[in-house]
Amino acid sequence: MSVSVSNENASAAAGAARPAARPFFSGKVATAAGSLLVLLVFLAAWEWGPGLLKMPEFILPRFSRVVQEFGHMWQTSELLMHSGITAFEVIVGFILGALLGLVVGVVLGLSPTTESILSPYILALQIAPKVAFAPLFVMWLGYTIYPKILVAILIVFFPVMINVLSAVRTVDPDMVNLVRTLNASRWQIFRLVEFPSALPALFSGLRIASTLAVIGVTVGELVGGNLGLGFLLVDGEGQGNTSAVFVTIAVLTLIGIVAYAGVVWAEKRVLHYLPRAATTTV
Repeated sequence: MSVSVSNENASAAAGAARPAARPFFSGKVATAAGSLLVLLVFLAAWEWGPGLLKMPEFILPRFSRVVQEFGHMWQTSELLMHSGITAFEVIVGFILGALLGLVVGVVLGLSPTTESILSPYILALQIAPKVAFAPLFVMWLGYTIYPKILVAILIVFFPVMINVLSAVRTVDPDMVNLVRTLNASRWQIFRLVEFPSALPALFSGLRIASTLAVIGVTVGELVGGNLGLGFLLVDGEGQGNTSAVFVTIAVLTLIGIVAYAGVVWAEKRVLHYLPRAATTTV
């Protein structure tokens, strides 16, 4: 009798120790399935909604018509070339704007006096509408890629700068004092404490800046030029070709998604040591 009871207790203990079986549709699988379902519903509404509402095609074309226009533009409008030019401008503007924001943010964060002197002018530059600078840059530099890159730099600069500035200012003073007790130089304090502490905020600013870079380049291309996706937007609008406009918007969105994904990928590689929440929005 005691042997059977012991066996039952052992079986119960083994069952309690055995991890519960996870359902198949859970976690990332359920998230991907839900996201795919939303996409399918959206595309179905786009395909059959305009016909049910008797909406003219020049106002809202069907999804299949936009796909056909994509194939047509790929063959006749050099869509790949224009996309490559816009992507190049986005990458260059993003990198230069992020570097400028990083340097200025660190300098202002380490020197309150410098911040007090320069902050009114930086704030004025941020408040000024960036669209207004685009025609000026075109007048100065002509119909080249440089005005588009400059607009992207202006838009990318501020979110990176303000995030880095705030992070440098909020570094744990106990960590700084600890490193100082070890006779660390000013450069070592920055390299070992202040800059690593600012990295999470830096990548938060880079996430925002990666999407804003696309907006800046597009604004520059809309103002002037005969190359890039912004030019195709103006061309499609001038011809009343709504499908071409939708194709261009979709490609611009794709470039923004790739830029954002690149920042997320780099963040995971650089900040791999930080704990992450079980549920994220990315």
